[in-house]
Amino acid sequence: MDAAAERDTAVELNIIREPSVYLVGRQAVEQGAMRKFLEDHGVEWAPDTEVPAELLSEAAGRLCYMSFGKGRRSSAEYLENILTSAHGSVLEHAVWNFIFSGVSRSFTHELVRHRAGFGYSQLSQRYVNESEADFIEPDCIAEDPEAHRIWLDAVATAQRSYTELVDVLRKKFDYVEDRTLRRKLARQAARSVLPNATETKIFVTANARALRHFIELRGSEHAEVEIRKVAVKVLDIMRVEAPGMFGDFESIELDDGSKAARARYHKV
Repeated sequence: MDAAAERDTAVELNIIREPSVYLVGRQAVEQGAMRKFLEDHGVEWAPDTEVPAELLSEAAGRLCYMSFGKGRRSSAEYLENILTSAHGSVLEHAVWNFIFSGVSRSFTHELVRHRAGFGYSQLSQRYVNESEADFIEPDCIAEDPEAHRIWLDAVATAQRSYTELVDVLRKKFDYVEDRTLRRKLARQAARSVLPNATETKIFVTANARALRHFIELRGSEHAEVEIRKVAVKVLDIMRVEAPGMFGDFESIELDDGSKAARARYHKV
């Protein structure tokens, strides 16, 4: 999904108002090893899902009771039972990889509070030059001319101060022979003036159970607006990617035209 960006030529700031979510990785099943396990234990199993993550979670659940080939025949029926019984631990075996971009440092401060079932790698302000950074403007500020003016002035001042500080500090650390280290020392100090609105990028790995919790909590109509936008975008992807695990969620439109997420099965 492409980020919606707006160029403000007056202050040469790139303002982003919509986040982007990219699904960049998913699991694969080692079919040979799975067949060998079934043969070694004298059981037969014919799952009908083509989603590796769903297949692996179903295998994990059936392993608990050695119920391969027994009971609920379709993968959809089996996963539905997992959700209704809140047997969420088997969903932890299903894993995906995402890149979130066009998001603010405010957003990632909230995101990384989700620890169980998540892994993160974020753009480093110590190494990356932020003198031409993008900025994320909240909708409620963007739609108010006076608020937008105040915000724009504050962000432009912060970025200008950052650039000036980097120049001053690089001279201060001129005695450091390593050029990369010299830049890092300057940027890591200068970043202290950058606002939470500064755009960042973050690589996210999460399992299905953790994603369900994230979407249910952060996709709520009561959640902060920016993180809710990301949660709904993740839901849109996951409802297609793994309908057996995320099909009970629905995306609803709120009175202000924004979207939120609701789950039929809570706290799986």
